[in-house]
Amino acid sequence: MTTLDASIAERLKDAAGPGGWSDEPNQIAPHLAEWRGRWKGTTPLLLQPAATGNVARILSICHETATPIVPQGGNTGLVGGQIPTNGEVLLSLARMNRIRVISTEDNTLLAEAGVVLANVQKAADEAGRLFPLSLAAEGSCTIGGNVSTNAGGVNVLRYGMTRDLVLGLEIVLPDGHVLDSLRGLRKDNTGYDLKQLFIGAEGTLGVVTAVMVKLFPKPAGYSTVLTALADVGNAVELLNRLQAATGGLVTAFELMQRRALDLVVKHIPGAVNPLASHQGWTVLIEVSNPSAFDATEALEQALAQAMEEGAVVDAVFAKTARDRDALWRLRESIPEAQRQDGASIANDISVPLSQIPEFIRSADESVRRVLPEARPFTFGHVGDGNLHFAVQAPGHDAALIAARGAIERTVQEETERLRGSISAEHGLGLAKNEAIALYKSAEAIALMRALKRTLDPNNILNPGKLLPPGRG
Repeated sequence: MTTLDASIAERLKDAAGPGGWSDEPNQIAPHLAEWRGRWKGTTPLLLQPAATGNVARILSICHETATPIVPQGGNTGLVGGQIPTNGEVLLSLARMNRIRVISTEDNTLLAEAGVVLANVQKAADEAGRLFPLSLAAEGSCTIGGNVSTNAGGVNVLRYGMTRDLVLGLEIVLPDGHVLDSLRGLRKDNTGYDLKQLFIGAEGTLGVVTAVMVKLFPKPAGYSTVLTALADVGNAVELLNRLQAATGGLVTAFELMQRRALDLVVKHIPGAVNPLASHQGWTVLIEVSNPSAFDATEALEQALAQAMEEGAVVDAVFAKTARDRDALWRLRESIPEAQRQDGASIANDISVPLSQIPEFIRSADESVRRVLPEARPFTFGHVGDGNLHFAVQAPGHDAALIAARGAIERTVQEETERLRGSISAEHGLGLAKNEAIALYKSAEAIALMRALKRTLDPNNILNPGKLLPPGRG
């Protein structure tokens, strides 16, 4: 457990500036509670600087005194990467919440790290543009946290992960120096693309203080449909069929097992499953239409053909904006409904699209061998191979938690067997930093350690996270 010297604490408070720190337990407590309740934090000091210069002075002091520090955005991470579990100083970017510049000519937006994702989306919308990153926590997660975890969400199929949306970063390095790559260029072929080192690095290599992102034309409208599949094995073929029919305009393709929808209807007031008679798999599909082309008819015709062939058994189209919101509420409420229903073990994996049915089958069987009472269910982003494989055991919560390690290992082993990844979009944090050593090559781990030692030789930034325990 880290102990903070009183003189160092005073220097850090001064560096954070007026109103930029707290050592009051009641003010610090909300920053120490992880959403799923798996990790509990502890810190003697919360720093909340309002400017990049303050962050630079803070890290300079931490580097000089070898004081460990944990950066935090909106505290919505699901793998414990944002929690100071060993008494480290906590650095919140929440006060750095200005949108500095929006350019509709360059189609760029420059936001400080503490801007809430929903506010980035709103600012883009008010400027007549779209910022497509969208996930369930968008009302509280921050753009800096999204960058640090390389957040995914529901629109990856059309627009890519966070790293595909970032044109530049402002980063404070562990020694306090500031790296500015905010030119916003689409092309810059002058050596290593350094910003990519920090995207998905979970705050272990530097602190992101500002982000330059791409903006896109706003869709003229959306075609949204909830579809009942005859079998989960039809999902990928249906996606490819719809992409061909719409010219690649499918934005979201969200797979949901019946039990996931049942939990939403059970726990989320007002939620209704319009395909309640269907006991199998459903897919929420959305096409975003440009002004020059409405893909609704093409989508309808392709689904009609799939129904004739028996791949699809039913479909419900959103006729109004309210209908669209109701369908999306079913998908986006699954994590909250899962949390309310009792103990669960979440697995965030990715596999090649062609292996999705095999993963679901084999992982389900493997988990039940570990714990016969287990009831796995799957939901996620079929278009990019990212599945959330959740495991519950109604009436057997204690047994489920006791078996957590064995269940996570068997899911990871099935993922590796199919040449997938044990973390698709949530990151490693504390949850998978030990496991990654089993599934990433020794050469890759060694290179990651070398980067960490080079940029952060005193190991002050988010120590113990992302990298496997050991040297460096």
